[in-house]
Amino acid sequence: MSESIQTELVNFSMLEEAATQEQREELTRNVVNLYSLTSATCSKEQIDIYDAVLMRLADLVSDDGRSHMAETLAKLRRAPESVVLKLANDIIDVARPLLETSTILRDADLIEIAKKQSQDHMHAIAGRDVLSEMVTDVLVENGDKPVKHRLAANHGAAFSDQSVNKLLHAAEDDQELQLSLGLRGDLHDDYIVRLIAIASEQVRQRLVEQGEGGAASRIPQAARLAAQRMSNEYWLARYDFETAQEAVLGRFGRNGLSEQLLRRFAEEDRFPEAVVTFACLAGIGLSEAMHWMVRVDTQPFVVMARACGLTPMTVQALLKIGPWRHRLSADMRMETFNRYQSLNRDKARRMVAMWRDQRMAS
Repeated sequence: MSESIQTELVNFSMLEEAATQEQREELTRNVVNLYSLTSATCSKEQIDIYDAVLMRLADLVSDDGRSHMAETLAKLRRAPESVVLKLANDIIDVARPLLETSTILRDADLIEIAKKQSQDHMHAIAGRDVLSEMVTDVLVENGDKPVKHRLAANHGAAFSDQSVNKLLHAAEDDQELQLSLGLRGDLHDDYIVRLIAIASEQVRQRLVEQGEGGAASRIPQAARLAAQRMSNEYWLARYDFETAQEAVLGRFGRNGLSEQLLRRFAEEDRFPEAVVTFACLAGIGLSEAMHWMVRVDTQPFVVMARACGLTPMTVQALLKIGPWRHRLSADMRMETFNRYQSLNRDKARRMVAMWRDQRMAS
């Protein structure tokens, strides 16, 4: 990133020495608004430039200025990572929109924020459309009553057995939490029995009423959530594959890609970068790799992973990131891995060759 390009966008020397606070605020709004209008077509280098500029501007403006930044960036699928992470760690009035909606924040980011920031930050995270068990484990362990209430009422949140047990324990003297847990559709029978045993008579009656008359009013929301979880496009829209492709190929080149790099991206929860690397190593298009690594039917991925000679460690890491973290149960993940291990590599190569012949023939 050249200094000349940066200074063409913002003259920081003048801004720090001569500009009034009002001018700084106005310039910051203009820059972030400009980025929001052009983000879809920005190159990786341009995004990096905006990232550096917005990082410096964030230190020069008021809470209101940073709030505008956060609200604008939270709506974007392609947003500069560094400034998003900076603002997500800001005071809650700034951080909230990013914590609630930004797809730029990875699970590792959310976990770190939940551990070191306030209960308000955890409450914002608890309202995200999609939450993995890794994140909810931290929120249940460290969150106060409002955090637990919002989590229990969030049907996009997945819970480990450990977290469900903790929520049930917390619900023993908490009717609101009892009701929220009772209205979830993902509790196992054993947990439902335990919930009924601790629920107050008032909560039991409300659950019965919801089951009889109130269920119809929840059908649209339930149907929407179910449709989202079943839709490949919903999950793919959460990630910026274009920037990832430019970044990976620009930094490593096709000759610099390796299985070791692929596994590193998986371990760092960098799903778009992992998809790009997998596509290059497998010799398939990015669009094809994107769809293979989001769908619940994992057979195409299994065959290609075996044909490419990916090691078990890499395959296991890939099955735990991105959409598969949410869409595959532990049993589905194990079944997929067992199919990979039992598949002969020569047979996998023949299957890949047959797919390519069919594609050329069509």
